[in-house]
Amino acid sequence: MPMETGVCIVTTSIGTEDEAEALAQSIVEARLAACVQVQRVRSLYIWQEALHREPEWVLHIKTLDARYAALEAFIRERHSYETPEILRVPVTAGSADYLHWLRAGSTPPSGQA
Repeated sequence: MPMETGVCIVTTSIGTEDEAEALAQSIVEARLAACVQVQRVRSLYIWQEALHREPEWVLHIKTLDARYAALEAFIRERHSYETPEILRVPVTAGSADYLHWLRAGSTPPSGQA
């Protein structure tokens, strides 16, 4: 039976490695997430009625449900795409030690928002 962890994984994709690294670093430095994994992929999609095949970089962002709204706004402000992919997937279970670490890493130090 799924449990309520209060943790989610947010996914976004972006066009270049430099953009991906910069966005990932700024997310972690802002304590909006404990960890961001960056991976190169090839995306096939329809945009403006045309099929596109493009290399992209996917960010898997591990964060708290409570940080999602701030994270989404942060990504939107900094993203180069007109309609960025921002997907939130709940984490229903995980290693207790890892979830504890993730919660600590996604929480700003006392006195910061």
